[in-house]
Amino acid sequence: MKRLGGFLIGLPAAIVVVFAGLGMYSKTGGPPGIQNGQLAACPSKPNCVSSESAPSDSHSIPGIQIGSTVGKDPLESAQKSITELGGQVNFTSDNYLAATFTSGLFGFVDDLEMQIDSGSGLIHVRSASRVGYSDFNVNRKRVEALRAKLTQTK
Repeated sequence: MKRLGGFLIGLPAAIVVVFAGLGMYSKTGGPPGIQNGQLAACPSKPNCVSSESAPSDSHSIPGIQIGSTVGKDPLESAQKSITELGGQVNFTSDNYLAATFTSGLFGFVDDLEMQIDSGSGLIHVRSASRVGYSDFNVNRKRVEALRAKLTQTK
């Protein structure tokens, strides 16, 4: 009986330690950036969405129409919206933006990247968890919330 009690106490403690460690580990590294002119492809895990994935891919999410964004500079508007959604913009250039979002409980870091594609009139977006397997659609919901903020009328 003592062993069972120790196990029932030890197992949740071990799980908390593992998740805390993963949260700390997720703070290392950074976004993959632009690869061959596009945002990096999503890994096979379901914790990533990208507007540059094939439409039949489960990672696919529509890009954001440039003409639909509030403000004249789409990435400037995106910076404001990302901050309002709780993210931190870490890098910007003329056509690229990288930001991070950190979860409250264990401090897991997710990367959000955007790239202007003037030719197609889109802002391509990629949002991915740095660690773990599933994200319970957090990245997809984040991109949709960002799209809603960027396309709302003033």
